[in-house]
Amino acid sequence: MDFANAMGLDESPSGGTQKNTTGGTKKAKSAYVSCISSGVIDDMSDPFPFTSSGSQWQGITDRVMGGKSSGSLSRETIEEKLANVLRGHVSLENNGGFVQMATDLSLDPSEDVFVNAEKFDGVELEVYCEGTEVAEKFNIHLRNPACDRQNSSYRTTFEIRPGKWATVRLPWDAFKGYGPGPESTAFVPVLRRLAVVSIGEAKEVVLAVAKVGFYSVI
Repeated sequence: MDFANAMGLDESPSGGTQKNTTGGTKKAKSAYVSCISSGVIDDMSDPFPFTSSGSQWQGITDRVMGGKSSGSLSRETIEEKLANVLRGHVSLENNGGFVQMATDLSLDPSEDVFVNAEKFDGVELEVYCEGTEVAEKFNIHLRNPACDRQNSSYRTTFEIRPGKWATVRLPWDAFKGYGPGPESTAFVPVLRRLAVVSIGEAKEVVLAVAKVGFYSVI
């Protein structure tokens, strides 16, 4: 199944598979706590596709830019943990090569589309994957005010062993600029969007995220 087709790395999908297995209804805006206050972007406690910090997950592929990748995004229980599960096929045909789950971070974009995460030290997430390699590689992509092009972001790569849940911490200094703007601008964690991405390698993807947020070194 395909996501809604998407241009570059930051367009909303127009359809696709997004399965809600948690039930319930979206809370009133006043009931959400900003990810900057709590440090939590999503702990999967709200009905899919909503995050526990009031934003919304999207599944995105390279299709509109001419790629051939496909995928689905759902909420499932994987090895006893409730998680967002990204399933897909990454194809490098037609200069494509990614599938991702992404969410904006602001609780109220009408006031400010960015959140200032400078008081934290980086991004932390609980992740699980399936695969044939000893370690599978995935990316985190962040967008801030320097990212004014569709293919612009700050990126870092992490590796995890298939078949086992892992907690990954990615410090701010691990993120490197990619594309116009970020390549010539030092990274600052004033953020608009976070994405968990499989990119640049043709493969079948099963990637689960049970929790994502920020961490501080005490």
